[in-house]
Amino acid sequence: MKIDLLIKNVKIYNSYLKKFKEANVAILDKKILHVDTKKEIEFDAEKIIDGKNQYMVPGLIDIHMHIESSMMTPAPFCHQLAKNGVTTIVAEPHEIANVFGDRGIYAMIKAEDNIDTSIFYGIPSSVPSTSEELETTGAVIDCEGMKKIAENPNVICVGEVMNYRKVIVDDTLEICRFIEYVKKEKPTYAIEGHCPKLLDLELSKFLYLGINGDHTEHTMEEFKQRFENGMFVEIQAKSIEKELIDYIKENNLYEHFSFVTDDVMADTFLNEGHLNVVMKKAVKEGLRIEDAIYSATYTPARRMHLLDRGVLAPGKKADFLFVEDLEKFEIKNTFIDGKEVYNSSEEKKYIPTTYRFPEDFYRSVHVKNIKAEDIKIPVETTEKEVMCRVIEVSDGSTRTKELIRPVPVKDGYLDWESSEYCLIAVFERHGKNGNIGFGLVTGDSIKKGAIATTYAHDHHNLMVIGKTAVDIIKAANRIIEIQGGICAMENGNILAEVELPVAGILSEKSVEELGKEVEKLRGAMKALGYKHYNPIMSLCTLSLPVSPALKITDKGLIDVAESKVVSLIA
Repeated sequence: MKIDLLIKNVKIYNSYLKKFKEANVAILDKKILHVDTKKEIEFDAEKIIDGKNQYMVPGLIDIHMHIESSMMTPAPFCHQLAKNGVTTIVAEPHEIANVFGDRGIYAMIKAEDNIDTSIFYGIPSSVPSTSEELETTGAVIDCEGMKKIAENPNVICVGEVMNYRKVIVDDTLEICRFIEYVKKEKPTYAIEGHCPKLLDLELSKFLYLGINGDHTEHTMEEFKQRFENGMFVEIQAKSIEKELIDYIKENNLYEHFSFVTDDVMADTFLNEGHLNVVMKKAVKEGLRIEDAIYSATYTPARRMHLLDRGVLAPGKKADFLFVEDLEKFEIKNTFIDGKEVYNSSEEKKYIPTTYRFPEDFYRSVHVKNIKAEDIKIPVETTEKEVMCRVIEVSDGSTRTKELIRPVPVKDGYLDWESSEYCLIAVFERHGKNGNIGFGLVTGDSIKKGAIATTYAHDHHNLMVIGKTAVDIIKAANRIIEIQGGICAMENGNILAEVELPVAGILSEKSVEELGKEVEKLRGAMKALGYKHYNPIMSLCTLSLPVSPALKITDKGLIDVAESKVVSLIA
């Protein structure tokens, strides 16, 4: 029988048995034809590869991630994915959708031309992440807009429902209407959730709506309640601890979770890896490698009804990896549709794509240059100080705390420069209303200089934090000048910057170029006093009004638990 490829003498992973078996593997027309464990059938193969007793593993599948979190466009991002053995992703593009709506989504899909990686999409269900009362975004996607996006064949699920406290009490929301539509018209769709701290009856209400997956960071009690109530759990690297792995093993929960990355910065992507890193961390905490593979291939495929992949068996997609040492899990080769796309000994350089986003995507920061008077905060008091709400940043989490602290007043204005706190401000940059929201920050954040960015989850307005007015103004104006990015400033000098010209959130550079810039930025933030395992993500989620507890948007400070704007003056 004539076939395209014969792989001889490999140890192939059997997903159904969760173990490896020695075999020859025949591939025809981009799919597995036969796994010959007896190694006795003679095929007429166009190409033969001697597996040399390497381990043959299904291509890794990441079902909850955001390409925009890497600050990269799809082509260079997928080039790097191949090196890390990831052959299929389900991307949730709510970041670019918050800037350009469905145009942003379609532009990302169009940017995939000539990419081997399978990219599927979740419908951004939270554009904005909360409501127009709490934040200004570049676009709003309502129920009808979501229905239209669902017509695209690349779309296979509902992206994370972020306004989780509102949906359980208000069924008139656009996302609630859309979920009801999905349950009737798209019954195979997974409906992804985002529900940190939701427990007991509130969690049940969330599940009752049909939102049956969650990827957020949790306490052990939160993990237990999700598993016990039938929620599909998507586990990120930061959530992996021995206690969680032991609980999974003790209760045989392998069918009910998968590994995901959610957010991977460009420097981490370059220097450490992707979904393979999450797997290896789980193995380090006690999970068998065979079970880790299962949860990075088979269960994510089943979760998203991608029944043609995630397993190496007859009729399934020929996406696979070669690994010499299971313990190290260093990827030697990656194949997609039976075609080699990565070879560790013949690494190909990334060739920039010719694709160009729509021209207005490169001119998306609509803010006039900021002046000193723009960041003065008037206070109506005759006292020498006032009590203010302060955002406290803590290393180890993107969650914050609300503090009430005294801040001096001088000549009718808040004298924050004389306090121990940094000023944080968010300038509406989509050209809609010119709002400015103000707050104060303390804790494990910067202690000097300033950092400005348009990479501010999820509304992506222009956010700046700083200890001096001079640095705040210079950093913010630099971002306006380069039309998006992140800039760290001290004493009027740029310490590091990352230009993000596409929608103010993406770079078209390779992972090598961008990764080095992001690494330098991370170092500059630490030099300014930022103390966090991921200072960039910590900073950029200070503007995320669905992540507890006190955050900031162009509308002002947001009490996340109450989903309302609160005054800076307590």
